[in-house]
Amino acid sequence: MKNFQQKEVESSATPQVANAPLVTKYMTKKLITFKPETAIMDVVDTLLKNKITGAPVLDDQKNVVGLIDDKDCLKVLFGGAYHNQPVENNDVAHYMSNVMRTVSVHADIYEAAFIFLNSVYKRLLVVDDGGKLVGQISRRDILRAIHDFDTEAKWKK
Repeated sequence: MKNFQQKEVESSATPQVANAPLVTKYMTKKLITFKPETAIMDVVDTLLKNKITGAPVLDDQKNVVGLIDDKDCLKVLFGGAYHNQPVENNDVAHYMSNVMRTVSVHADIYEAAFIFLNSVYKRLLVVDDGGKLVGQISRRDILRAIHDFDTEAKWKK
């Protein structure tokens, strides 16, 4: 059972390309993750320190329950000021989004690129057949794939 609202793209709408590399070839496997009870200021510090814009939120059983990103963290500024609350008292669960897009480990990079082209998402969580998080693919990862295609094409000439 999934604890988040997963959105999927209709497979008939995704271009089918023979022998296309899978997202697992380009995805990031070693992810920084947070728990729902992590203090939001710890998230801000971690995002800045690691030069990343977001990360998955996992429960104690390692199930994906949300995603926290830099845009979510911007709410800290207004939430604390408007409600006159100390920021330290707020945790990730208060700010994270529980609506995110995932792709299967069996998806290819064309499917991921299609999702990116037709949505506002900058990252997709990659899940196995059991729905467990195994990585993340970003728009930048797709750019690496494009670069590899170009390099391979030049080598063939």
